Amino acid sequence: MSTERIPFLKGHGTENDFVIVPDPGNTFDIPASLVARLCDRRAGLGGDGLLHVVRSAAHPEAAHMADAAEWFMDYRNSDGSIAEMCGNGVRVFARYLQRAGHVTTGDLAVATRAGVRLVHIAKDTDAGAGSGPVTVGMGRAELPDVEVAVSVGDRSWPAHNVGMGNPHAVVFVDDLDDAGRLLDAPGVRPSTAYPEGVNVEFVVDLGSRHVAMRVHERGSGETRSCGTGACAVMVAAARRDGADPSRLGHPVTYTVDVPGGRLVISERPDGGIEMSGPAVIVAEGTIDLAAFATTAELGATG
Repeated sequence: MSTERIPFLKGHGTENDFVIVPDPGNTFDIPASLVARLCDRRAGLGGDGLLHVVRSAAHPEAAHMADAAEWFMDYRNSDGSIAEMCGNGVRVFARYLQRAGHVTTGDLAVATRAGVRLVHIAKDTDAGAGSGPVTVGMGRAELPDVEVAVSVGDRSWPAHNVGMGNPHAVVFVDDLDDAGRLLDAPGVRPSTAYPEGVNVEFVVDLGSRHVAMRVHERGSGETRSCGTGACAVMVAAARRDGADPSRLGHPVTYTVDVPGGRLVISERPDGGIEMSGPAVIVAEGTIDLAAFATTAELGATG
């Protein structure tokens, strides 16, 4: 280990918050135990996950995407587990790149474990620097033909099985309180449907193409927002409402309210999904590694 202090930033997208560790050369091997300590809200910096910012060419999982996207979002859940994708995380990731001077407003590509995602950073609003919304091309949804059900306590509901690069079970309920405290993972059947775990969204209708949701994210618990979850909710709601864009021949847009704010999700007739919402950097500093891990837990890799 070359240093006992490394830089960090803290950011959020609709209050889905992240510790950001800039590491363009992939110098640090950040183990799950350290990620969990950094994301701890009492003994660490606090976050729903960690964004490890690496140049694609420098990371073995992203090198094959380097020609399409200069930067790789090496995303970790708050328990340290690796995740394929995080929609709010991509927006915050892009905002960091803008703040650091690596990109400007306009279009860029970000490599993720779910593939390359196209991002558009809008110009600033009257609210000041870094205030323009960030729009992310989230790819296409998958609708696995597997019937699933979600339970909380002694109640159970049929769920919509939606893949957004990561798995989601979407449940429509009468009241968001039906989700219970959500600190414990809801039950999902059959147990074989999601061998690597699943994100569960509970959804209520607020109006025409306007819904609200709560989410339990695998590896993180209940969070204030989930970007891929909001996209999964939009897809499930559109299919339920008979508003499949591929059949209508025009884009369909839903407003999705999350506890931390509001996201706007659109699906095109070709299946492409776009998510638009805020992304904010709120703090910057250095991490004292001695306070979080032994030198054996964070080592230099290059």
